[in-house]
Amino acid sequence: MALIEKYHVVAAERPVATGQTIKEGQIVSLNTSGEVVIQGVGVGEGVIPYGIAGDTKSTSASSMPGIVSGWQNRASDYFDETKASGKMTVYHSGGEFATDMYHSSVASAAVGAPLYAVSGMLKTADDQSSGIVARLTQPAGLYPSGTPGVDVTGDAALTGAAANNYYVEIKLVI
Repeated sequence: MALIEKYHVVAAERPVATGQTIKEGQIVSLNTSGEVVIQGVGVGEGVIPYGIAGDTKSTSASSMPGIVSGWQNRASDYFDETKASGKMTVYHSGGEFATDMYHSSVASAAVGAPLYAVSGMLKTADDQSSGIVARLTQPAGLYPSGTPGVDVTGDAALTGAAANNYYVEIKLVI
């Protein structure tokens, strides 16, 4: 449930549609009112990917990299990083990111493989005719946390939502 911004081109701020629960790192679209929704949600809207969510809008858990579900970085917001402004950071127009928001099919994909958005998650099959949203630049694996340890080249591994706390690295193409 995390996104690590390595390089980004555009960090837009968009209003979030009412009733959405969006985790940082999920692929998002815009509804007909120009509000952020999870890609693939809704009939006739929210199908065309717009970008990758840089914030979390939730009522039950934080989605910060390496944070155990239930830990709150800002207690007054109750897991909702969009609460103050009603807007979400959405990265688009390119960049490189590490994320744990992917379907299990991505874990075994080859470097350079095209990735598509299916209900907000990266996947190797274009089940929702989203078109290519990213290219895989680093296969699934442990990601260093910056804390001394033994998991990844002298670092402790960053925890995440994916199996075995694995992250993939991608080049965003939307």
